Amino acid sequence: MIGKLRERFLAITYLTHNTICAILFLVERSRNMKKPVTLSQAIAYFADSERAFDYAKFLRWPDGKVNCPRCGSESNSFVQTRKLWFCNGCKKQFTVKVGTIFEDSPMGLDKWMTAVWMICNCKNGISSYEIHRGLGITQKSAWFMLHRIREAMKDGSVVKMGGPVEVDETYVGGRIKNMHRSRVREKFKGLPTAGNSPHTKAAVMGMRDRETRMVRARVIPTANRETLQNMILENVEKKSTVYTDQWRGYENLAARDFVHETVNHMQEYVRGQVHTQGIENFWSLLKRGLKGTYVAVEPFHLDRYVSEQVFRFNNRATKDNPLTDEDRFTLAMSQIVGRRLTYTQLTGQGAD
Repeated sequence: MIGKLRERFLAITYLTHNTICAILFLVERSRNMKKPVTLSQAIAYFADSERAFDYAKFLRWPDGKVNCPRCGSESNSFVQTRKLWFCNGCKKQFTVKVGTIFEDSPMGLDKWMTAVWMICNCKNGISSYEIHRGLGITQKSAWFMLHRIREAMKDGSVVKMGGPVEVDETYVGGRIKNMHRSRVREKFKGLPTAGNSPHTKAAVMGMRDRETRMVRARVIPTANRETLQNMILENVEKKSTVYTDQWRGYENLAARDFVHETVNHMQEYVRGQVHTQGIENFWSLLKRGLKGTYVAVEPFHLDRYVSEQVFRFNNRATKDNPLTDEDRFTLAMSQIVGRRLTYTQLTGQGAD
């Protein structure tokens, strides 16, 4: 089991060797711990502030060696009454939240962990209004909380895909026919609005490795040849087989040392092994969540919503990899360090 987990973390994350060892240590230790396995159990489990603190501390420092997130010093003293440490190196105080997505948040760890559990395991996502009603916080706080969790869910893998890879692009945005005429005139004045126009919708590019069944997706500025092929060069090993449709942006991939096969969607969708049905399945899940749960997503924030769906898709339960809700929660919690997102950064109001 440990060998498979090591390969999985190396394949889909950019975690350092020390972090991987810490996660594997966590898995070994957690066998002897009574863990929540359902949402109701998680709410009850983390309702105890002491237990939530101990769990967060264990996830942050699984080897028990608490080090300062600012200077890295392991010389510190713990203030039990305030649940913080005083670093003897930089002479500053720090809590378990410092250096994580939880930093500077007045909300307790019980609410944070419940929110992480819900967003990791709700197949079509969960709206900020649902978090607002369920946790008893404001909708604005819930919206900010969810975006910070999405930041932790991002896949930063630098390992290139090597199996046969399906590549496709899609467009996300509202339909022009459903918009009021005044808004169309104001927002798209003088711009073409027919079909999947880059002026009216955001372009998202995705790749699915058939061997590992992992997906990578990212919002791109435009679906032109340079952008699409640079993304393929960054994420796919050369000499790999690449399956695409006949969009001209994928032309001449064979000249870049790839085995390139295409399917003409005007005539067929599948020709033997040549198809893009796998990545299109991911697009259907992504758009189901965007249309049904989030309803209105600004292009400025779209990339985090895509990362959220990629996380759930890549960590779904399969016959070969039967992950549980607790496994997804633990994986997301293991990625909270070093991914702080401030409200200023989130809203684009300027530098923090």
